[in-house]
Amino acid sequence: MSRTTVTLDSDVEAQLQRLMHEHGITFKAALNQTLRRGLDLVHGPAVTVEVPVHDLGHPSLDLTHALRIAADLEDEEIARELEVGR
Repeated sequence: MSRTTVTLDSDVEAQLQRLMHEHGITFKAALNQTLRRGLDLVHGPAVTVEVPVHDLGHPSLDLTHALRIAADLEDEEIARELEVGR
């Protein structure tokens, strides 16, 4: 936490004063709340997403050679297309 001096435009100060009065909060709380909301609009709020975890068991293929498997499958498909095209 740091201390900083800021110069507020009169309309911004009036809005902060209204927020303080409506919510019964301090100037510091009103300013921080307002800045957080503004920054969330720019950068998006910090969101925690929980993803369910499922046990899929053991893989039926050795995926360390996935590119070779994909190439073999592609070769088989090309061979099938050539046979049909004859």
